[in-house]
Amino acid sequence: MNYRMVAYSVGRITAMASALMLLPLFVALYYDESIKGFLIAIAVGAVLSALAVLFSKPKNRQIFSKEGFVTVSLSWIIISLIGAIPFTVEGEIPSYIDAIFETVSGFTTTGASILENVEALSRGLLFWRSFTHWLGGMGIIVLMLAVFPLSNKYSMYIMKAEVPGPVKGKLVPKMQDSSVILYMIYVALTAFEIIFLLIGKMPLYDAILHSFGTAGTGGFGIKSLSVGYYNSAYIDIVIGIFMALFGVNFNMYFLLLMKKYKTVIKNEELLWYIGIIAFSTVTIAVNIKSLYGSFFTSLRYSFFQVSSIVTTTGFSTADFNRWPEYSKMLLVLLMFIGGCAGSTGGGIKVARIIMMKNTAKSEVKHMLRPRSYNQTKLNGEVLDKQTIHGTLVFFLLYIFIILISCFLLSLENFDAVTTVTGVIACVSNIGPGLSLVGPMGSFAIFSPAAKLLLSFCMLLGRLEIFPVLLLFSPYTWKKSSRF
Repeated sequence: MNYRMVAYSVGRITAMASALMLLPLFVALYYDESIKGFLIAIAVGAVLSALAVLFSKPKNRQIFSKEGFVTVSLSWIIISLIGAIPFTVEGEIPSYIDAIFETVSGFTTTGASILENVEALSRGLLFWRSFTHWLGGMGIIVLMLAVFPLSNKYSMYIMKAEVPGPVKGKLVPKMQDSSVILYMIYVALTAFEIIFLLIGKMPLYDAILHSFGTAGTGGFGIKSLSVGYYNSAYIDIVIGIFMALFGVNFNMYFLLLMKKYKTVIKNEELLWYIGIIAFSTVTIAVNIKSLYGSFFTSLRYSFFQVSSIVTTTGFSTADFNRWPEYSKMLLVLLMFIGGCAGSTGGGIKVARIIMMKNTAKSEVKHMLRPRSYNQTKLNGEVLDKQTIHGTLVFFLLYIFIILISCFLLSLENFDAVTTVTGVIACVSNIGPGLSLVGPMGSFAIFSPAAKLLLSFCMLLGRLEIFPVLLLFSPYTWKKSSRF
């Protein structure tokens, strides 16, 4: 383990995260609010980053994948701890553990909240809360790579640890250029959503914060009724469409810019993703029609909620706790599936679902014809055994973590639906679950220990398990190990 290189990189990332807190600080100043919390957090981040950068000074810059994974995991933990400081210092979330939960939920784009009256937050902290979604969506470390280049090899390992999904690749030869392109697309889509929301007469402040939540597929509402507060079909449709767009692999947008339309149209994951949204929207609309009278009204609410859940955003326009069992069970299934690989969405990812389906299909054919040679493919390309093995291991760990977390959370003595969907909502980075943690509920009901457990689940889900688990592996910290 190259400790100095890890400390140096974590220091630079902490410095950037601290500098980004100046934006909500200026918002607080604009609304004539206290900035003491932001100043203290920025100071803490500056001191930690200065110590890390000045005293590490790596002479040996040789790194391996484990350095990349450890850098990402440590960075996310540290920026979450620093990001929670303003809430507690200002007294708006008095408990630091509650503030950590809220901040981790923000950076991991989960959207689970302990706040029962979100509208009581000051404008500056409300802005910071939603801004963490936007930073965490594409990845604050990817942003750092776009601004401050590291070696191409190190950048690749960091991108691999932070960008979600089983299929990762560079858009262009240089990793820094890939990071810049990703963020340009990300910023452009966010700006377009803000413009469309302004056309729908949403206030500028509200439009920016809702766009932050949509872009990061985070879903922190700034009103107690979430998006349902506006009661506007136009706003529902705009946010619903943009949630679906941010759940698409960002490589597809790059291919569109390169005019490679056929490649996009034939992309297997994209077709499945669209199909899942279409099927779920129509069948749920039929299922809930009796609650809304008109099919088109039920279609409006169905599309918004399907788009919100499958992309793991978590915005709501209706209390789907009251929907029929079919609709609720389908939404729970969508919680597992999630968005596309390389998107800002959480969950298992559509690409992995397709891989496991195709692998199972190949195994069945092999059982029927043992002498035949069946290959597992995705988008017409043969998948190597390592990718297939990694996908299966990820799925097993994903289910195992949910089961263990449900078992531990059951000590809180809440009903099974609250416990299970609360864990799934955190591991899949969705936000709301069902029952007591539904769209009209909150996670304030849990004990401090349970909130720390769920915060850990959110980090596991956002960083896709392996980078976080590597922190607890003794092999990771041996100087002689190489992988």
